[in-house]
Amino acid sequence: MLKIFHDNDRDFLLEMTPDMTPPLDQTWLTRLSCLDYAFQPVVNIHTGVCYGYEALLRNYEAAGMASIHDFFDRAHDDNVLHPVDLELRNMAIAKFAQLPWKDHVKLFFNLDNRVLQSATYRPGNTLNTLMSSSLSVDSVCFEISERHELQDHEACTRVLNVYRDQGFKIAVDDCGAGFSGFKLLYYTRPEFIKIDRFFIQDIPTDINKRIFVSSIVNLAHVMGSIVIAEGVETQKEYYSCRNIGCDLIQGYLIQHPVTDINQLKSTYTHIYEFSREEQRREQSGDKKLIDTEMEYIAPVLNTSNVFDVFEKFKSQSHHSFFPVVNGNQEPLGIISEKSFKHYSFSRFGSQLLLNPGIGKNLGRFITRYPVTDIHTPVEKILEIYTQNESIEGIIIVDNLKYKGFLSARSLLKVLNEKNIAIARDQNPLSRLPGNALIYKYVSDALQCLEVQYYFIYFDFDNFKPYNDTYGFRQGDRVILLFSEILKNRTQDSLRFGGHIGGDDFFMGIQGMEPDKVFSKVRKMCQRFQRDVESFYDSEAIQNGCIKARDRDGREASFPLLTVSAVILEIPAGRAAVYSAEEIGRKMAKMKKTAKRDHDKICIVRIDAAGDLVMAPKMRFS
Repeated sequence: MLKIFHDNDRDFLLEMTPDMTPPLDQTWLTRLSCLDYAFQPVVNIHTGVCYGYEALLRNYEAAGMASIHDFFDRAHDDNVLHPVDLELRNMAIAKFAQLPWKDHVKLFFNLDNRVLQSATYRPGNTLNTLMSSSLSVDSVCFEISERHELQDHEACTRVLNVYRDQGFKIAVDDCGAGFSGFKLLYYTRPEFIKIDRFFIQDIPTDINKRIFVSSIVNLAHVMGSIVIAEGVETQKEYYSCRNIGCDLIQGYLIQHPVTDINQLKSTYTHIYEFSREEQRREQSGDKKLIDTEMEYIAPVLNTSNVFDVFEKFKSQSHHSFFPVVNGNQEPLGIISEKSFKHYSFSRFGSQLLLNPGIGKNLGRFITRYPVTDIHTPVEKILEIYTQNESIEGIIIVDNLKYKGFLSARSLLKVLNEKNIAIARDQNPLSRLPGNALIYKYVSDALQCLEVQYYFIYFDFDNFKPYNDTYGFRQGDRVILLFSEILKNRTQDSLRFGGHIGGDDFFMGIQGMEPDKVFSKVRKMCQRFQRDVESFYDSEAIQNGCIKARDRDGREASFPLLTVSAVILEIPAGRAAVYSAEEIGRKMAKMKKTAKRDHDKICIVRIDAAGDLVMAPKMRFS
């Protein structure tokens, strides 16, 4: 039996067979009646705009199950996994359809892999449910987990392709947590890859996890897949995921799963504020450069007639390909002129494309293509590009909607312009951000009245006598020594390091406890004092000092090099205080106080009245 489904001017012709789904007995119907779905938002990492919601099963305890996995295992053992899954789909879709903005978001539905291998599986059930709820097939993404290995890859791939041909999206859930690893990615070619919470937890401090996630992100983008970081719970995890290049995030930082859909939002503004704060700290104007250099190539809709696209190539011969988007302007890949080569040289090529069997199936001509967000650093885009020699560039999206195309030539131009800008704003010796970027950082931080900051001013002690004795070349080596210490302490997005000039340095820290700030600064001072000894001769080390002339030209003894630090606390919830210039002058005046201190550290803070006051060390230690 043939049945035609209509969706957004697109027809699906499915061959239906008699429904062989076994009926559910009263026990399973009772269990299902106990269940509910909670929704958890999946949002754009740059804008906080909600892209979709994952449906998470709740109240399984009331159904007599120890866990969600236990629920599905019992259904599988009772040979009712497929009908149970269909009922759960209906339940999740019905609840999703109540959202006021349902037409602009997706439902992520977890699909047990074993359903794909069910002998009773028949296509068309989900389409029927969506039609009755007035929802598009673009609304649903099926999540396939690594928990159960696909036994019959070819059969499962055929089922997934049926879903994909109907317009549904596929996501691989818990990537990296299961035993099937990259095999599942290979067979499913998912539109989304969800990175398991295990790899997100502690990612700001665990370099091995950062390497793993970065590799997955690069692979996903080369495949044309979108990356979702699961279980993001802290602001530091958010910044790490953003810097690595994840596209979407999900987790407690955004919102806990809720059964009451009235608690859900279409936009999570605090995520946008995190992103905007990060953009203010970024040293490059990558987004602006990319926006300037990319080309907008008018895309074709995936519902377009194949013959019309064929004619478009003939009328716009300067284009060798066109991006393909769906009704939501999300890129699906490209359609290349080479795809029509067979029809172009065929005597009856045009007539063949007019055949309904071919003309209404544009999907067979679409090639998946690397996609990246316009906020992505250009170095990351270049890394994606170099991993695939056969591509002509990268599709650029903004909020996951098609924005334009960045060719290889434009990409190199952007990279070159960025490097020139960075070199202009860097200190030429240390390659740390120079005064212009330090000024920008301080000015932006002072505008964020609700965020706590610490500004740290570093100054070497007895640097001039050292320079006079050992020469400027050795003096530069000492400056580079401290530069490396500072770089190693400012690699995450919540800390900033800069080189004011000579032996003066700056560090900014956001939202850290006072005792940790003091501890980090003290360790930096101690590390410098210990390491710099290797820059002296053995006699100076033995004596603990060098002989040199003071500012009046008299010979004197000078202790070995140390570094002093002034820590200025800028509390959260403050009124607008001072300008960047005033802050710099006030911190410089505290240098002598720091140099006289036993730890070589002076701590001051801005009080409620906006005055600069000394802060007791006991609060910091």
